[in-house]
Amino acid sequence: MLTIAAAAAALGASAQQPLEVKLWDNATAPHSNGITQAEQVGEGKRISHTTEAVLYIYRPAAGKATGQAVVVCPGGGYWIVAMSHEGDDVGRWFAEHGITAAVLKYRMPNGHPEVPMEDAAEALRYMREEYAHKNEARQVGIMGFSAGGHLAAATGVGALAKNLRTQDDPRPDFMLLFYPVISSSVGSHGGSYDNLLGKERTAGESRRWSPDLLVDDATPPALIILSDDDDGVPPVNSTLMYNALKDAGHPASLHILPEGGHGWGINETFRYRDLWQTLTLDWLGRIAPESR
Repeated sequence: MLTIAAAAAALGASAQQPLEVKLWDNATAPHSNGITQAEQVGEGKRISHTTEAVLYIYRPAAGKATGQAVVVCPGGGYWIVAMSHEGDDVGRWFAEHGITAAVLKYRMPNGHPEVPMEDAAEALRYMREEYAHKNEARQVGIMGFSAGGHLAAATGVGALAKNLRTQDDPRPDFMLLFYPVISSSVGSHGGSYDNLLGKERTAGESRRWSPDLLVDDATPPALIILSDDDDGVPPVNSTLMYNALKDAGHPASLHILPEGGHGWGINETFRYRDLWQTLTLDWLGRIAPESR
């Protein structure tokens, strides 16, 4: 099922040269998104019509690994995957701080919500079961920006298994949710849900993929960061998720930055970039395997 595109010699490559692992495509995955167009790469490495799930794994320097790894899900409204400022650049930054980052180019749903969820679950499974450097991945979490935040949160609450009534899919050990799309009803980002489920989606179908309504006992702890003036995905999405986590008794931390709007990722121009990085590393340090 899995093929490793990087040569074996690449195992010793630096964090700047990621290992490339093809998880599967529409022909080999459990479900297809039905897209037949070729993938298109736009400005800022925004990729549309994705039909292959690929991991780009950024490794820490030798002897620097903390034991934590994170699957990174870039945003893009379930229409594109923003692989630069919410993907590869984030992966390099994590690796520089000792955290293995597996940036996921996931398949677009195209009205098939199970498709990106399968990709994220398979990415978690790969990092836990097949990744060659297990010492780097003793604790595997998931991170998502915007619609990628929905994907990360849905993975954390087990939305795929619950909706398809399958065996439990792997849950992450933690979630990092940055200005995430969450609610299907309150402050909903309609475009993301339309792309996920189709424009003819019913209210009932939408609720079944709304992470704030699916939090359970197995949901992992979460760090949530967003901007107060986000008019792309209203802040209520994050506060609903935070409240749902706390109501279920799960550790969660919520940081609402004064300004920045939506989609800032790891852009150097973002005023609070240093702050979110400090908050993230501090939170990860608190839940690290050796700190428990």
